Amino acid sequence: MANPFAALSATQRHAALQATTSVLGANAMPSIRALTGGVSGAFVFLIETNGRRFVLRIEGPESPLRNPHQYHSMRIAAHEGIAPRLHYLDAPNRVAMMDFIEDRPLEGYPDGSSGLARAIGAMLKKQQSAPLFPYFLDYPEIVNRLWTHVCKTGLFVDGLLDEASSRLTEIRGTYGLRAEHFVSSHNDVLPRNVLFDGERLWLIDWETAYCNDPLVDVATALDNFAQSPELEEMLLLAWLGREPDRPLRDRLTQVRALTRLHYAGVLFSASALGPRDRPDDNLSSLSSAQFERAIREKRLVPGTAETSHALGKMFLTSFLTGSIPPGLPPMYMR
Repeated sequence: MANPFAALSATQRHAALQATTSVLGANAMPSIRALTGGVSGAFVFLIETNGRRFVLRIEGPESPLRNPHQYHSMRIAAHEGIAPRLHYLDAPNRVAMMDFIEDRPLEGYPDGSSGLARAIGAMLKKQQSAPLFPYFLDYPEIVNRLWTHVCKTGLFVDGLLDEASSRLTEIRGTYGLRAEHFVSSHNDVLPRNVLFDGERLWLIDWETAYCNDPLVDVATALDNFAQSPELEEMLLLAWLGREPDRPLRDRLTQVRALTRLHYAGVLFSASALGPRDRPDDNLSSLSSAQFERAIREKRLVPGTAETSHALGKMFLTSFLTGSIPPGLPPMYMR
């Protein structure tokens, strides 16, 4: 039988065996198979034994902006019942073993999109009431570092991104939330990171979790799970317990712009790794309908640099205009 850990380094294989032995015992003979690791580059395995199923996750290479607090935050989230139960955690070697959640389509959530919007809002309320995650960086600074990287990739012709850079500078200059108002935040509330087990929701993939502006998770959740004014109000009410006042709505508009530029930066960083003949001289973006059609007709393939580039332009347009960015199934962001 092929070694399921063959793709791992020797250090990672040792850490994986330590995790499985610690949880299952030295004499266990589990079934192990690799799962896809999403966009993070992590190695993920499904482990089955005696009717029990676990996920073993081994983090990939460190990035320059790696959050050092993800495992501390994950432990808190698991204890609060927001993340799946943790059975093993080796933070120095970046290894975690947790319950496997049998995921069902979010489209099947009870009461449809309205029920899902309310459930997402309630989940964020519970998460933000959890013991405080450690501090990493202020969110506008993270967005700025990512966007500065994009501007240096040569992906676009000189000057084409100046309008976006100027708007980011303006937002950073007026952003005034102080750290004492921060809460425990996941910071990546996308459909790929929300699991529905048939009864309730779970949040997974805590690489970006640290204490942050409470509106960051709310902004991302609104753009992904509440793409109508009615659904937005349902999610906000479930999160806040009342209707937001005008100052909060104004600040939410500002934070939504930051989250949209953040995802544009993530997607452009991915597209910059692919081949290209010359710098792009056009920021025109597809509409959501045009993008969906291109995916269906296989003119764009999920997971490719070309698709990341197209999505990045869509998020950048949203940042610049205030339009709603594409709400996409998990496959498009992998």
